[in-house]
Amino acid sequence: MITSEASQPIETVRCCPACHSRKALAEGAKAAFEILSCKECASLYTSTFPAQSDEQDYDSYYTEANLQVPEFTHKRLDEIVAGFESYRGEGRLLEVGFGAGNFLKAAARAGWKAQGVEISHTACEHSRAEGFEVFCGELAHANYQENSFDVVIASELLEHIPEPAIILKEIARILRPGGLLWATTPNAKGLSSRVLGLEWSVMSPPEHLQLFSAAGISRLLKGVGFRSVNVNTEGLNPVELVKGFRPREATGEKPVACGNERVNSGYRLNEAMNKSTSRSAIKNLANGVLRVSRLGDSLKIWAEL
Repeated sequence: MITSEASQPIETVRCCPACHSRKALAEGAKAAFEILSCKECASLYTSTFPAQSDEQDYDSYYTEANLQVPEFTHKRLDEIVAGFESYRGEGRLLEVGFGAGNFLKAAARAGWKAQGVEISHTACEHSRAEGFEVFCGELAHANYQENSFDVVIASELLEHIPEPAIILKEIARILRPGGLLWATTPNAKGLSSRVLGLEWSVMSPPEHLQLFSAAGISRLLKGVGFRSVNVNTEGLNPVELVKGFRPREATGEKPVACGNERVNSGYRLNEAMNKSTSRSAIKNLANGVLRVSRLGDSLKIWAEL
């Protein structure tokens, strides 16, 4: 049963995409979608799926401008990929939803046989032109053999998928025993979500259909076969958070937009925080606090099969 604050029943076609509970509270509406909060795991999700006409158009989302990323991100991607070394068997790595392909390039620099899956034809053409083997379409249609990969990356993907359990089951199938899923996704219980509520730009249906809590994503991953799941929370956009404390009627400020503008805002903030040793130290300290407090805006997931 789904209940609002007034305890009135709400019809829904969805159970919680994390723990599959049907016990939820109505948090309000955004972009004509009712947003629910799961009583069991505190994940947030839309009560219904978008109509086909409302689904995100990823061919038009990717352009020449956003298929390039700032130079400073390459060092960070190299650091992340270096952490996969202990999982290297045959050296095969797959990124699902690779977008601009920068993780693929970082993996290739580290000697991995990197492949990708992406639904955007524009992004696929871009990475094919750079020499990568990619499949354009849904992961389930790529027909990879069981136990094909040592590592699968799914960065900022799971919040977009109508049925995330299905794609996670397929990832578990194609990973070898002992293989790693490395993923990131927004945190439903992070500081921005707690303070800004539905005003948080990341709560953006139909682009994002669910935001997982750490407990919710852990239950989902273990439910599809991952034996060891480690979830940390990092990251915060203080600019958006500070704006959330000010009445927009008084300031005339607009909230951070969705999609490309939100991503570019994050790039600008990270670039500014990496310009000096002192700023990097402040960023690392802040992320340490966000990890301990579980209030970071991003869930960083290491899940072993």
